[in-house]
Amino acid sequence: MKYQSIIEQMTVFEKAQMMTGKNTWETKDFEKYGIPSIFLSDGPHGIRKQLGDADHLGLNESIPSTCFPTAATVANSWNLKLAEQVGQALGQEAKELGVNVVLGPGMNIKRNPLCGRNFEYFSEDPMLTGALASAYVRGIQSKGIAACPKHFAANSQELRRMSNDSIMDERTLREIYLQAFETVVRQAQPDFMMTAYNQLNGEYTNEHHHLLQDILYGDWQYEGVIVTDWGGSNDHTSGVIEGSHLEMPGTAVSGAIELERAVLAGRLPETILDQRVDELLDKVMKLSAANVEKRTSLTDISQKQHHQLAYQVAQESIVLLKNDKEILPLQQGQSVAFIGDFVKTPRYQGAGSSVVNPTRLETIDIVKANYGFSDALVVKGYHRSGIADEALIEEAVLVAKQVDVPLVFIGLTEITESEGMDRTHMQLSEDQIRLVEAIAAVNANIVVILSGGSPVELPFLSKVSTLVHGYLGGQAGARAMMDILTGTINPSGKLAETYPLSYHDVPSSHCYPGLEKTSEYREGIFVGYRYFDTVDKDVAFPFGYGLSYTTFEYRDLQVNNNQVTVTVVNTGQVEGSEIVQVYIGHESTRTFYVKHQLANFEKIILKPGESRQVTLMIPERSFQYFNVKTNQWEVDGGVYTIEVGSHSRHLPLVYTIEKEATTNATPYSVVILPSYFSGQVSDVSSQEFEELLGFTIPESHWDKTADLTGNDTLSQMYYAKSPVARLVYRVLTYFLERSMKKGKPNLNLYFNYNMTFRAMSKMTSGVINSEMVTHILTIVNGQFFKGTGRLVKAYFANQKAIKNKMVVR
Repeated sequence: MKYQSIIEQMTVFEKAQMMTGKNTWETKDFEKYGIPSIFLSDGPHGIRKQLGDADHLGLNESIPSTCFPTAATVANSWNLKLAEQVGQALGQEAKELGVNVVLGPGMNIKRNPLCGRNFEYFSEDPMLTGALASAYVRGIQSKGIAACPKHFAANSQELRRMSNDSIMDERTLREIYLQAFETVVRQAQPDFMMTAYNQLNGEYTNEHHHLLQDILYGDWQYEGVIVTDWGGSNDHTSGVIEGSHLEMPGTAVSGAIELERAVLAGRLPETILDQRVDELLDKVMKLSAANVEKRTSLTDISQKQHHQLAYQVAQESIVLLKNDKEILPLQQGQSVAFIGDFVKTPRYQGAGSSVVNPTRLETIDIVKANYGFSDALVVKGYHRSGIADEALIEEAVLVAKQVDVPLVFIGLTEITESEGMDRTHMQLSEDQIRLVEAIAAVNANIVVILSGGSPVELPFLSKVSTLVHGYLGGQAGARAMMDILTGTINPSGKLAETYPLSYHDVPSSHCYPGLEKTSEYREGIFVGYRYFDTVDKDVAFPFGYGLSYTTFEYRDLQVNNNQVTVTVVNTGQVEGSEIVQVYIGHESTRTFYVKHQLANFEKIILKPGESRQVTLMIPERSFQYFNVKTNQWEVDGGVYTIEVGSHSRHLPLVYTIEKEATTNATPYSVVILPSYFSGQVSDVSSQEFEELLGFTIPESHWDKTADLTGNDTLSQMYYAKSPVARLVYRVLTYFLERSMKKGKPNLNLYFNYNMTFRAMSKMTSGVINSEMVTHILTIVNGQFFKGTGRLVKAYFANQKAIKNKMVVR
């Protein structure tokens, strides 16, 4: 061990203290051993170091920092160099503000459009996600700061995220939900990794032997630290045994006592505890050696430079989705009106633990003057809350009649996209839809500008000729949007996710979210465009799609082994950027495949008439699938199709090559798994899903006659045996519904609503320990006096133990 001399001096209790946080954001320090504390902070798209009382949901104010476009937005840039620059800026700001570990990037796969945290994630595609996340990690860690990719793994819904069990087969797990994490570990070597709240096939991820020992440490040779999501530890002793290090937030003395008792009882070998302490110390010492400041504000240089970077990122991430009449870019002398609540109060980031207090915030209403529109009319158009108001629509229609081009700013509001809650549908608010349709009826030149971090249904799509999507553009997104609208910048963003016509077209729609115990991933590997393209289902906009004010032509595809070369020509009149995309397809009777999958990409800039040869390597993994019989990656063998073009449904250049099979072991049969061989996975039977899984589907429903357990949620108290518990549930539900009606969901209440009982011992800084949780459950399960008596006794015993340990310390 690297720090054996220090560890030998420490007591078992002191070593146990190292495995839990000092408080909400810091690790434990020991001055007598020369062990410093390091600071962890949220930061997927901006550093959120809180002022005053700490909380993990972004409720309290934080030090101002640059609010960059969210990951869902940056992904549309398809620009790895730009993503790495964002990482560098995040690392620099963390360094200035005294943060050692940036809790990001978020890189879960967008399995379903309704996931409440999709704005924090890059893409539905693991190749694109892995490439962008690796760029972020390299950038952050280049500043001596640790990156912490999250949430590992298969975390696809917010509803009951602390207890839900993701049920999937091994191939789907490896190819879709772990592929990006593997890329990050192998290419960027992050110092930290955050495990997810959920279970995976019956085991919590933070203590999952197969996930941690077999795959992360074994197959991938990960050498970093594992930290729980805040309150995400189930059995910390089991977690430490399987390779987890840090339980956050701090459970103070109570958590350390539990680990100490596990060592004394022989459940946790002290040698393993020593190993975990040594591994954590290795990162703590390395990070504390970096020249981290503890400023209360960013330097003026960082504020200025990073605002400019946020502006550049937003420019490259805006997607022009429709421009049939070439209304955009706006022409000099045209009269315009700015319509929508987002004109003055933009949607520029999500909600929850990633909320950033921006150093400055540009709005369309303010920056429009810089583009010659200082006198243009601005009308609200709709209420952000979604409350219908005919007067606002009538006012907007009247204004739209008077101008050449009405610019209508709509999209998802804060209440619809947030950590802790999933969307219940894929629709925009009814008043926004009515506003667009009413304006389109009186002015055919309507331009719709969308904001939001996830796809929405677009019932008015055929009625408008122009549609621009800014996603969540960060603090400088308004100026970037005006650049696109006026032609100052040529749009170059392309979708990192498919836009379905309807939510019911999504293959997981029938089983999302998992409402009670489990979430069944019956669609398997057919996620996003892998499904839509395979079954040739119509979509609003395909994966990788985005328009430009110029045009491009693809020529002269050449393939040499795994090297692809193609010539791209700008055939239009203005300079523009194109994203060259390479896909691999394969058909087989031995196993099932998607039609094609992204293998590589590159963003290039071309002047009018300019041509360029682009050479891209196809990773060998793109020709492989995970064989559940051999338990390794294999080549099926046969003919593979290499397709090159501008998006997943425009791949004009095609080349075929042959590959030899690496095994004769055939894992699947078309007779047993017909849905998967055809790709028609929107309604897979339980019998067929069990054949894919290789085990019996676990029970998905709660047993409402059984006692509630530590891994049940507070939301389940509606059927608790105790009338007191049922009353608490009704009160909690009342205040939740009240906050929703106000248009401002109480995230703290939502967290508690979906929190497990055992999380009480993880989120109360040691005031409640696991024994007390047991007695609380006794009360909830109908034995009020027995539970209360034992709870009071356990409380004082816990306080005494804490006091004794504090004295010893």
